[in-house]
Amino acid sequence: MTTVATTSTSGTTVDPNSAVQQAAQSIISGSTNSTMDVNSLVSALVNAKVVGQTDTLNNKKTADNTQLTAVGSLKSVLSLLQSSLTNLSNGKALGAFTATADGKGITATADTTAVADSYSVSVSNIASSQSLTSGVIAAGALGTGSIKLTVNGQSSTINIDSSNNTPAGIAYAINSATDNPGVTATVINGSDGQHLVLRSTSTGLANAINVSVTSSDSALNSLAATSGTSTTDPNDPIKTVTPYTTIATGASNWTQTSSGQDSHLTIAGTPVTSASNTVKEAISGVSMTLTADSVTSSPQTLTVSQDTANLKTAINSFVTAYNNFITTAASLTSYDSTSSTQGALLGDSIMNTIKNTIAGTISKAIGTGLSAVKLASIGITLQPDGSLSTNGDTLSAALTSNSGTVAKLFNSTDGVAASLNNSLTSFLATGGIIDTRTTALNNDLSSIADQQTQLTAYKQQLTTDYNAQFTALNTLMSSMSTQSSYLTALFGGTNSAGARATNAK
Repeated sequence: MTTVATTSTSGTTVDPNSAVQQAAQSIISGSTNSTMDVNSLVSALVNAKVVGQTDTLNNKKTADNTQLTAVGSLKSVLSLLQSSLTNLSNGKALGAFTATADGKGITATADTTAVADSYSVSVSNIASSQSLTSGVIAAGALGTGSIKLTVNGQSSTINIDSSNNTPAGIAYAINSATDNPGVTATVINGSDGQHLVLRSTSTGLANAINVSVTSSDSALNSLAATSGTSTTDPNDPIKTVTPYTTIATGASNWTQTSSGQDSHLTIAGTPVTSASNTVKEAISGVSMTLTADSVTSSPQTLTVSQDTANLKTAINSFVTAYNNFITTAASLTSYDSTSSTQGALLGDSIMNTIKNTIAGTISKAIGTGLSAVKLASIGITLQPDGSLSTNGDTLSAALTSNSGTVAKLFNSTDGVAASLNNSLTSFLATGGIIDTRTTALNNDLSSIADQQTQLTAYKQQLTTDYNAQFTALNTLMSSMSTQSSYLTALFGGTNSAGARATNAK
């Protein structure tokens, strides 16, 4: 029989076996003045009844929570490992390129469709946007009517009435138009009066500004303007230059303060024109951005090459994440013979499956025969504890001089990263081995909680029953004590005569 000690309200410890013996002795001796703490006795009896079930449920709950935490740690470290594989498994890291110019004013980026090569680039002019400044607009209100702005085939009609027929009102109406075709308007307050300034928000010849006015007011009509193009050098009528925007004859109330122009350059001897200073796909997979510093008499060399720096970073991130998994796995499966303590997943089937699968993928060769490559081929070797060690010099040499080996090792079909990613996807998927174990543990914890609730109700019922029994016992003992006193008074005790004996004399 299990013995459980409980503490009474007076602070003393009550053993249920002793308490029951005392209660029995009280009954045998007929004593009704026992100092036994009934509440403590009932508590001890109830606890003795349920202690086995309570301990079993508590131990099971602790074990489940410990394993649930361990499985959560395993899932977390595997998720981090899979994240580190993303660009290695899908080929993006291998297909990344950089594009660099050796001069000023040209910056470039390259995507996975680029080809490693060098190109001579010469920029004759960069793209610019057109800007127009009106003549002086007389003080006071203008007439009413409408102004239509057109840029590259897109139009917006601004109604001019008494609410906006001032330079500031017109500028506000243009800027706030929901169908604005790409024009900003401002008012310059010069020493000679107010001027309306219109600027195209986009560079290039095609984005020139055209203004048509419908009005009977001459001042408002003077804001009409038609843009054209010219190739005549404004400083030398005989000389021809690259096309630029102009104000057509008849728009004498406007001055072109900045002409719109496309960018012009040659790449490997081929003329290239762009409406903006971002030149896309002139070189396959390469986007260039030009600034004024790029306009020089000497060409620059643009070099497109594989992005080995980012590829090296991706590989090192994978090695770090893999070693974190090895460290976590070692902790979860450890055993300390001194203290006889062990990791929560020691000998666990899930951990064994995951470790064996990952180890097999890491150590496998890609390809067959003499053409087979392993991680060791690029300077990443497996250590006795299962971790990976990287020789930085060997890795750098492989990335710069043996890119074919790297590409084969991390190919997106059956490469190391792709194969490992597929396995991790299976492990981490809904319905996978980790999810299944987590669900089972949570279901077991829910069942334990239900059993503990039922056990608590059973303890409460036992307490009620035992209290009722001891209350009945006390009532019975009190009645017996009263009868004993009466009989003693009537017949006398061992050493004295009772009332009946006295009366008999």
